[in-house]
This record gives sequence, structure tokens and C-alpha cells, in this order.
Amino acid sequence: MRQQKTLTLKTLTKSNVWEVQENDIFRMWEAASKDADFKDNRRHYFDVVRSAFEMEEVKIDRPEVIKKYEARDFKVGILQNDENDHTKWAIKKRPIKRVTDLTYENIRHISATTLIEVLERNFGGGWDSLSQSIQDIIESGFDISTTTLPKDRLHKPGGMYEKKINDGFEVLEIPKGAWVEAIFAKEKPEMEKPEMHKEDSDLRDKDYDDEDDDEEDDLPDSKYGDDEDEDEDDFDEDKLTEESYRTTFDTDPEDLYLEAEDVTDDDDN
Repeated sequence: MRQQKTLTLKTLTKSNVWEVQENDIFRMWEAASKDADFKDNRRHYFDVVRSAFEMEEVKIDRPEVIKKYEARDFKVGILQNDENDHTKWAIKKRPIKRVTDLTYENIRHISATTLIEVLERNFGGGWDSLSQSIQDIIESGFDISTTTLPKDRLHKPGGMYEKKINDGFEVLEIPKGAWVEAIFAKEKPEMEKPEMHKEDSDLRDKDYDDEDDDEEDDLPDSKYGDDEDEDEDDFDEDKLTEESYRTTFDTDPEDLYLEAEDVTDDDDN
């Protein structure tokens, strides 16, 4: 499991914003609104939040209007621009119900169970019926494998189905007449990038500088010196024309005539 870090409005990205819920947005927004640079970054914050949440400004602040938003599973709260701004907004996490809702940003923030539900809700033709782009998105966050077997063989003891289930895979079974396609999905472990300390960065920069110096030392005194001039002086245009570009051989015309007669004789036969 990844170690969860406390997120703030400043550290939200279009990827990790999928980890938070509506109440988290209101809480982080209120905390960030006290920062001196909040107004300068407000548009950016809106863009990030909108990538994972539906947002509507509540222009009529009345109880009956608020109830209508809540009936649509929106959470209503204040996303202020400054201390004097008390504008209310209705926000709701974007649902992931169809395969077209899947993106590289949110694929690692759903479980294998949720993925199977999404696939089941959208499926008909099996794994191959998905577009290549959707397959790539899914496989960026999950290990996927498939098999198609007769119904009576799919659950055979000791077979692939049993092994995958024991290995923690979720499975979706798609009937295809007397056969069944099984799609197995398991979350990929997320690789953490090693943190680079300042000392490592300085050392790396120094190594690059040293390499550049070495390369400069190995270079000749003149890149375009007298050697090329000498080559140009040795260039014989007549020789190039008559010999290098020669594509035929010298042949006696009488020999060619005899060869032509031989061809004619063969054709007559």
C-alpha cells in the first residue's frame, strides 16, 4: 500500500484529486483561501477540481434549491474568493460508470472490483471489443489476462481460473454461446520514484560537467581543417564520371547481334 500523504489545495493534481471527496474540497479550499497567493492560483485550483468533480455555482441560495442539488447527490458549500465572498457551490465527484469515463488520471484510483463493474456495465463483445486506447488506459493500472473456454472447462480444478482467483485477481465472465470469456484484473503495484537529495543532484551535475570537459579534450584542434581541403584537392571529377557511375560493359556489337539471334531461335522453338 502507498503511504498516504496529507493533501492540500496546493498539492492537488489532476491525478491525486481523485483520492478526495466533496467535503475534503470545501475543507482544503477554506484553508488555502487564507494564503497570500490564493487569488493568483484560484483559476488553477478550479481547473484541477473540475477534472474530477462536477461544479455548479448556486445562484439562488434558498433551502428548496439546495435540496434539489442534494437530491442529485451534490454537496453544497462555500468556495470563497476572499473573506467577503460567500458564494455557494454545488460539487459532486464525477462517476466512473462507463469505460469512456476511464482516464490515465483516475485509473489508479479505482479498485479491481470497480473496474470489473465498469466492464460488465459496458460489455458485449469481450476484451477485444474495447478500443486500443481504452485497453492501454486499463493496463496502465491493472494486470489483465483473458481466456475463452467451454463452460464446463472454465472452472476445472487446478486450471487458470482457480490459479488467478487464488492470486488475488477479480474476474468477469462473459457468456459466448457454449463458451465463456473470462477477464482477470488485478491492481498493479505503484512504483515509487526514488527521492533525489540535493547532494546527489549536485554530484550528478558535476559528473555531467566533467564528461563535457573530457569530450572537449578529445576533440581535434580543428573540426574543419586542412584534411578536408586535401580530400577536395584529390577529387577527380572525370574519374567519378567515367568509372564510378559506369553501369554498362564494353561489348562487341557483333556479339550482341549473335546473342539476339540466339534469343530468337529459342522463342521459335
